Amino acid sequence: MSLEKNFSVAPMMDWTDRHCRYFHRLLTSRALLYTEMLTADAVIHGDRAYLLDFSPAENPIALQLGGAEPAKMAEAARIAAGWGYDEININVGCPSDRVQRGRFGACLMLEPDTVAACFDAMQAAVTVPITVKCRIGVDDQEGYDYLRRFVDPVAAAGCRTFIVHARKAYLQGLSPKENRDIPPLHYDYVHRLKAERPELTIVLNGGLKDVAGTKAHIGDLNGAMFGREAYQNPYCLADVDRVFFGAAAEPPSRHGVVRAMLPYVEAQLAKGLRLQTVSRHMIGLFQGLPGARAWRRYLSENAHRPDAGTTTLMAAAALVQDPQQSEDIAS
Repeated sequence: MSLEKNFSVAPMMDWTDRHCRYFHRLLTSRALLYTEMLTADAVIHGDRAYLLDFSPAENPIALQLGGAEPAKMAEAARIAAGWGYDEININVGCPSDRVQRGRFGACLMLEPDTVAACFDAMQAAVTVPITVKCRIGVDDQEGYDYLRRFVDPVAAAGCRTFIVHARKAYLQGLSPKENRDIPPLHYDYVHRLKAERPELTIVLNGGLKDVAGTKAHIGDLNGAMFGREAYQNPYCLADVDRVFFGAAAEPPSRHGVVRAMLPYVEAQLAKGLRLQTVSRHMIGLFQGLPGARAWRRYLSENAHRPDAGTTTLMAAAALVQDPQQSEDIAS
């Protein structure tokens, strides 16, 4: 099975849950969407419906797994593939303390043979593709040569897709947030990796913000992955289908996206969830438009209320002037 890698939205803890992914899918029908990272132990022993359920509207969708034990990673991959995920991704980039205690995430940049063993066991267990999301180095293990020393054993095990966050990670001294900002970006390492290993699918991640500019920048790379920009300024995703996939259709308006979310919101409210559970992912939708601050403030002050619903969402949207919007917001 082959998935389009032209553009994807990164796995982001506490952000890319099922509600976020449903919202993002209204902005791009073609981008590959990733879940938050789940540990192999959670998938094997936890509430699978709660952890793994997703709407068919979210497809194509990939699950990111964290772990370092090949047998457990293979079992979790088998469960996820049976749940309908299109890809399983191994997390080799997260530097959080929790991940370090479990000896996975960015720690595995120091253990390419362990990653290769996990990949081998997982790919033997499922038919969906297994991929790796990694950094370019960790702590004092850095430089292009170190990146190659990580990639080569994993590729030798059969991995053909690497999503490379073009920063190294510091396991001590920086918070996860600082690890996303402070280490310098080395896009040149990623381009060189593709030039030297052209048979591999190489996707660029890290610091990318402008959709059209990124498309021009990636050159021979196989695709781009947006992280925080896709979450904090989600309307950037409205350009993805046209720029990365050649779609001819006009992108939806921001107000149109709000209206398209209403049936989903109603369904979640009927399950007992509060509006805030869904609307928190929509806070950045109107970024840069007159009234965007009023939209954010209205939702912040009202979406948590027990009686908040679709009328709350529409009232917040009515505070924003969108030049794309030709029809009445209430229509």
